[in-house]
Amino acid sequence: MEANRTDPDRIPLMLIHGAWLSARSWETFADYFGKRGFAVSAPEWPRKVGDVEDLRDNVDELAGLGLTEIVDHYEALIRELDQPPVLIGHSFGGLIVELLLDRGVGRVGVALSPAPPKGILVLPFSSLKAASPALAHPSTRHGIVTLTLEEFTYGFVNTFSPEQAAAAYERYAVPETGRIFYEAGFANFALHPTTDVHFKNAQRAPLLIVGAEKDHTVPASVSKAQYKKYEHSPAATEYLELEGRPHLAMVGEGWEEVAASIDSWLDGKLDAPAPAPTPAASA
Repeated sequence: MEANRTDPDRIPLMLIHGAWLSARSWETFADYFGKRGFAVSAPEWPRKVGDVEDLRDNVDELAGLGLTEIVDHYEALIRELDQPPVLIGHSFGGLIVELLLDRGVGRVGVALSPAPPKGILVLPFSSLKAASPALAHPSTRHGIVTLTLEEFTYGFVNTFSPEQAAAAYERYAVPETGRIFYEAGFANFALHPTTDVHFKNAQRAPLLIVGAEKDHTVPASVSKAQYKKYEHSPAATEYLELEGRPHLAMVGEGWEEVAASIDSWLDGKLDAPAPAPTPAASA
């Protein structure tokens, strides 16, 4: 039975964008899931103010922004809601969804081509190449990284035509904090990294990990390796792989099929009453 989404108390659904993007990257999904009856929100990361054009012109505030500040920001927003939301995150946003579920925040989660947490040892060459603009020079650790059209095309829209890739770059690409790439890139060498997830957490809400076959930034092998890490948890975890899709799977031809696949998975997870919010961890 499909969950009732036309109720006055609509189920909240929060979209969490990834690196080198803004909330605009969710414009198709926001429209799709809003029409499906969800109360959709797509908050920006902290310190990201304004739309794409504003973010390109005002980047200084992003310097030094780290993952813990971002996850704390979303947790605070979620705890202001009347009921736990569905969480859908892309790339670093997918990792943020995993971290939020691990904290006991959120009703269900979808991690679309999620950046890898600590413990994922699969490291394809394409991932290294896609991340190289952020990791190639130590100065980017506390600075800002901007992608060229060529870099954005390789990492996000490699299946697009040159004209489509250029249009996507103009509409979606923004500069990014370099710190998060160091936090993720060197997590396996740190004792308590910000990307640490308790894979065996039995109290975690259901999670769908979505891989994309043609993804250069987070290849499907990396997404599937994350799914495998959750196998020993009694909490529900499933894996879906998208054929022929690049990293930016939410836009371009075929995005409707991506949204519909996620929507179909959600149908089976939202019939149960929403869980009571887990108390926030004390400082």
